[in-house]
Amino acid sequence: MAGGVPGLLPLLLLLCGPLSGSGQLTNGSSSASTENSTNPSTNASLRVPGCGKNLNPIYRYLCDRRAVWGIVLETLASSGFLFSLVLLLGLLVWSTLRCISSKRQRSGIGGMVASMSMFLFGTAGIFAITFAFIIRLTPQTCPTRLFLFGVFFSLAFSCLLARCLALLGFAATRGWGEPAVALGLFVVQVIIAVEWLMLVLLRDQKPCSYSPEEFVMLQIYVMCLLAVALLLALHYCRRACCTYSYSYTGSTHLQSRQQAALLCLTLFLSVCIWVAWITMVTWGNPEVGRRPQWDDPVLSLALVTNGWVLLLGHGLIQVAFLCRGEANAKDAPLSFAGWTSPSADVSGLESPREGKENGSFENEAENLRGRRPEQSLRSPYEPGLSMTVRA
Repeated sequence: MAGGVPGLLPLLLLLCGPLSGSGQLTNGSSSASTENSTNPSTNASLRVPGCGKNLNPIYRYLCDRRAVWGIVLETLASSGFLFSLVLLLGLLVWSTLRCISSKRQRSGIGGMVASMSMFLFGTAGIFAITFAFIIRLTPQTCPTRLFLFGVFFSLAFSCLLARCLALLGFAATRGWGEPAVALGLFVVQVIIAVEWLMLVLLRDQKPCSYSPEEFVMLQIYVMCLLAVALLLALHYCRRACCTYSYSYTGSTHLQSRQQAALLCLTLFLSVCIWVAWITMVTWGNPEVGRRPQWDDPVLSLALVTNGWVLLLGHGLIQVAFLCRGEANAKDAPLSFAGWTSPSADVSGLESPREGKENGSFENEAENLRGRRPEQSLRSPYEPGLSMTVRA
């Protein structure tokens, strides 16, 4: 019995202290996890409710019934990832069948399909990297967290920003310009993340040492994309609500208002989520003394919540607009068929007639031939009346 206590000490240290400080991975925890993964007897002694006997402790939150947050977020992330892939595949199949069946493709539909495909791919990636935060921090998951977190969010927010520019009528986003603008904005964050990883991880020869403040600073460009997209969406919403359409059906103008409202709601909720997780990671968790323990659950919850907001607020609705054929709808031209004069029902007044029925089209000589012209009273204020003075 006394010999079993020292054997449990490394296991307790592994379970309670794999992280050093705030989001830093120490060499001791890395070596302990490596030793644990290669020692089946140690894994066999680990008893986690809901998990297998030989499960590596870094994966315990995926199945631990005592830590319900891992199972709940895992379920939501999996369903969101599958839903995003289904929408993406459905959109690609629909656009392919439309191009094959229709002889004349509608202008601008290809660029919108490409932009929506990029957005859905970014949303699916947001759900996918949630598992990197549910799994404990290791030398393998650390680069995934640092690189893909900002990259996938920048892809989604770049597509939203390009969509706002297209709705506002910018010439650079017409047709295939919309996915090109989104791709250009997205590449900037990729370059930033690659340079940060090369400078911090390779130059300093550190396994994976970073603080939550450094992680937040790595997302500054992503926050700029989100802020600019929200401002453009608010401007488009104001213009859509203050502009009146002369279309008889009103479907196009109603769709513009719906898109404006959904864009504003999606981006506003995203801003709220980002403000919440940044506040918790940098200030809230240290204040309540839960910094190492609550960092991963907070980031995982932010990923899942923001992913569903993006998917339901923009992805699903925009795909529905495209499939209904209303994305590029234009107002119908004004038609005066069936209009009647407002004075048609007033007695004594007649609507003008066409052809020979209208006296204005008859020749004056033909009108006076064979009959005496009728005297008609004229007002002295009419412009064609000549005034004579009689003595």
